[in-house]
Amino acid sequence: MKAAFIHETGPAEKIQFGELPVPVPQSGQVLVRTCAVSVNPIDTYIRNGANYWELPKPYILGADLAGIVEVTGPGAGRFKVGDRVWCSNQGLMGRQGTFAEFCAVEERFLYRTPDKVSDDAAAACALVGITAHLGLFQTARIQSGQTLFVNGGSGGVGSMVIQMAKAAGVRVVATAGSEEKVAACLALGAEMAINYKTEDVAAKVKLFQPEGVHVYWETTRDPDFDRIVPLLAERGKIILMAGREARPAFPVGPFYVKGCSLHGFVMFKATPDEQRQCAEDINQWLVSGKIVPRISHVLPLSQAAESHRLQEANTLRKEGSLSGKIVLHP
Repeated sequence: MKAAFIHETGPAEKIQFGELPVPVPQSGQVLVRTCAVSVNPIDTYIRNGANYWELPKPYILGADLAGIVEVTGPGAGRFKVGDRVWCSNQGLMGRQGTFAEFCAVEERFLYRTPDKVSDDAAAACALVGITAHLGLFQTARIQSGQTLFVNGGSGGVGSMVIQMAKAAGVRVVATAGSEEKVAACLALGAEMAINYKTEDVAAKVKLFQPEGVHVYWETTRDPDFDRIVPLLAERGKIILMAGREARPAFPVGPFYVKGCSLHGFVMFKATPDEQRQCAEDINQWLVSGKIVPRISHVLPLSQAAESHRLQEANTLRKEGSLSGKIVLHP
């Protein structure tokens, strides 16, 4: 089978595209013929040498997948051959990734793809959708009528946060780095979208929500808490999902006198049952049209290295050339 893989960590040039053996599904696994995968920032961190866990050799990249069940392994009974499925949380915790024509996946991480949902859409909202759901409903415990601020609303996770919060009856304020991305946030359901490069974010939020926002969702790697805390309402919550190496200053006084709280979470540490609860809602919202993944680029899997360069240019260097997810086709 064709696959995108590495033999050693390093820059995107380390990615090889070539032949690997088709995996044989083990106990509790299903062999999936891949139809679409998507790129996430964590894929690039692992490829570049982030030592979160030991990698298989060779290591197939990727966390997300949508495809068709080809073979069911011993003890796997939830799916049958021909079922359309999607998954995330692969390529993590020592598991092989998804950037291949076939993938052996534990069925506890697989979810049925609804008939009306495309493989591209399922793959594009997998990791980012589960991340947004966990952060909103398990971590922030967002409630109808509250106001949420998402810093970076046009990206993969941010766009999911806007749509899911809107589906839950939450008012959303978002930031973006261009007028095109501001328009995209409004189209996704944000009641206010602010161009952080040309507008005074704090002043605009104050006019929109004078008492402050109930939840502040930070999508970037380097949070500025001196800017964040004044935007919070009493007992406001900050949600962090990135910034493993970040060591920012923290305004302890203004934070604690408001009774605020700070919450970090990592998607891949959620249990399979917790992730399945997210997937069930995601499927319902995809079918109803309440969430629509933003797809910026669709490329062949043979361009996996280029997809990583494009992702890094936006995640690390803030080039602004992505307006959604990168999807790859084997």
